[in-house]
Amino acid sequence: MVYLCIMIFRILFLFLAFMATNSIAVADQQTYIVHMDKTKLKVSIHSHDRSKPWSESIIYFISEASMQEEEEKEEILAPQLLYTYETTMFGFAAQLSKKHLKYLNQVDGFLSAIPDELSTLHTTYTPHFLGLDNGSALWSASNLASDMIIGVIDSGIWPEHISFQDSGLSPVPSHWKGVCEQGTNFSASDCNKKLIGARTYFKGYEKVFGKLNETVSYLSPRDSEGHGTHTASTAAGNVVKNANLYGQAGGTASGMRYTSRIAVYKVCWPKGCANSDILAAVDQAVSDGVDVLSLSLGSDPKPFYDDLIAVASFGATKKGVFVACSAGNKGPSPSTVSNGAPWIMTVAASSTDRSFPTEVMLGNGKFFKGTSLYQGNLTNQLPLVFGKSAGTKKEAQHCSEGSLDPKLVHGKIVVCERGKNGRTEMGEVVKVAGGAGMIVLNAENQGEEIYADLHILPATSLGASEGKTIETYIQSDKKPTASISFMGTKFGDPAPVMGAFSSRGPSIVGPDVIKPDVTAPGVNILAAWPPKTSPSFIMNDKREVLFNILWGTSMSCPHVSGIAALLKSLHKDWSPAAIKSALMTTAYTLNNKGAPISDMASDNKAFATPFAFGSGHVNPVSAFDPGLVYDIGTEDYLNYLCSLNYTSSQIALLSRGKFACSKKAVLQAGDLNYPSFAVLFDRSALNANVTYTRVVTNVGKPQSAYAVKVKQPDGVSVTVEPRVLKFEKVGQKLSYKVTFLAVGKARVAGTSSFGSLIWVSGRYQVRSPIALTWK
Repeated sequence: MVYLCIMIFRILFLFLAFMATNSIAVADQQTYIVHMDKTKLKVSIHSHDRSKPWSESIIYFISEASMQEEEEKEEILAPQLLYTYETTMFGFAAQLSKKHLKYLNQVDGFLSAIPDELSTLHTTYTPHFLGLDNGSALWSASNLASDMIIGVIDSGIWPEHISFQDSGLSPVPSHWKGVCEQGTNFSASDCNKKLIGARTYFKGYEKVFGKLNETVSYLSPRDSEGHGTHTASTAAGNVVKNANLYGQAGGTASGMRYTSRIAVYKVCWPKGCANSDILAAVDQAVSDGVDVLSLSLGSDPKPFYDDLIAVASFGATKKGVFVACSAGNKGPSPSTVSNGAPWIMTVAASSTDRSFPTEVMLGNGKFFKGTSLYQGNLTNQLPLVFGKSAGTKKEAQHCSEGSLDPKLVHGKIVVCERGKNGRTEMGEVVKVAGGAGMIVLNAENQGEEIYADLHILPATSLGASEGKTIETYIQSDKKPTASISFMGTKFGDPAPVMGAFSSRGPSIVGPDVIKPDVTAPGVNILAAWPPKTSPSFIMNDKREVLFNILWGTSMSCPHVSGIAALLKSLHKDWSPAAIKSALMTTAYTLNNKGAPISDMASDNKAFATPFAFGSGHVNPVSAFDPGLVYDIGTEDYLNYLCSLNYTSSQIALLSRGKFACSKKAVLQAGDLNYPSFAVLFDRSALNANVTYTRVVTNVGKPQSAYAVKVKQPDGVSVTVEPRVLKFEKVGQKLSYKVTFLAVGKARVAGTSSFGSLIWVSGRYQVRSPIALTWK
């Protein structure tokens, strides 16, 4: 018996030792995105089989080299190739160990290996708000006839949705080379003349989180999250009459260019989107033949050579593809903007004049205005209780799961403070505990921005200032009460107003370029939704809807993607930079009441700045005919990277090894031919000055003269030479210089002031914002 126990112990010990060794080997491996210089690659040196792709040959070489160290053979796991990139960048993604990286460094043409990371996912009325409707010349039959393909990099699509039907569409564009991949609950027949392509990417994601649950996430282009369906229909969904969410926001829904074709690339899953998968999708989308790419996702800002979305989008732009990305939802903190590369159209988010108001009436007669998508009758005057005093746990303040005492909340309206759990999730907790309603309050640092949510019980959101008053009332009244009334859909609010959540500039990566570029509708946007996905994001909510209302820069981005497709179909000879310029220089900065655009991040909704909205709110009707454009070529972008003092190997990640910085030219980042001006002055430098050069191309009237108007930022004198630009023909290019001279007293580091430079000719006003920042 003792012998048997000893044998069992030895076997168990050996098994655990083996598992530990194997675990160490697995832990040492992770996914890397590897950049290669194609011009220096010598695959034949390392290739075991010259018929195999170059990336497989490299993997074979580093695997063999690693295994030759005899004493570590049992601990070495073979490298695993995930993707090969050849269109927008040159390289591959693979599972590699530190030892593999050592041998990878010996391969000719190796540039860098960047660890894979996760990015996160950052309409009935908006076409009308943007001036796009059946009366608009931009939506005339001739302008919509051209075949544009919008590639949507997101969480997939619900192909049966009415927004993606193909009745009346012409055959699939001849330049399309993509496919419709089969998978879980998705077949090739789910594509049509509207949804012309669908692919799925998950290898990078599974290396981090393990195998996906196919019954929950659909291992196919089918969307289980809802995000991708929503963004795809916002960009290019069909015209759908009587679209609404339980009677709210009713009207005719459509994408910005509703005749565009859609190609879907599913890269996002329940816990995020792996950059290796995003790169593979962008690479394939450009090869497939998309005209516009829409990416409502991103990660924290980082240098452009380390920013894989920036690298991939640079390659796409070189191929003539317009790339729009969301700015991120980390506002209102400064310098939070992501996707800030100058070749990307970076989109902030703001409101329309449509809202979903509620009214909260306290027992003392005071009332407050809130917002909610709950559709039902007003509540009676009910007992009111604070969550933090209605439970035994600290989490009761935020109405977290299991924190409320049913005896203390039954039949009452519960006041919950926003925390880590979702607002609709709070409502479920209150309802399970027997509560009759809920008021969601902002914490003091969350200000007055409130969100309309599709709650499962009578509930509304209120700002931080109202929260203080309600707390005082509850503490001072022996029997506090409240009622909530729901007022449906209202129009006519001052708009646009910048969303406080929308990420802000200045860019910490490229401060010489104002980011974001423009703002677009991103608050309370109604668009298509998968009927099997909970509209409140609560698993137990079994309601099925065809349209849902969401907010975020994820919602504003596809508006601009669709508008870009519209402009591209009208101006086929325009580059992505020219389209971007048209959208920026025609953007407006006044709201529908004639006042400057305000900011939800401020208690009194103070005026927003270019670090919130860029050049302003996108205006597609004016962008169709902008008068002048600021064009930028590939070499211009690379010279800009040189001006940032990037090394040759860092620049090679984007140039693919075919460019060298000039050793003679003096390069300034501010000389990039961008449609805005970011000026950086050292606060201690008296009479500091800088001169930037710009080149504009005439796309308006053949013979025209433009005079300059300047609104100088505080603390700087602006001189423009020449002050008049005279054009003789369309396509003519003229240059001008702008000199910025610091004047007045010394400034506080980190402060900014703003102005504008406008070229005026008749009805044309070509406007560029100026942002002056003191370092």
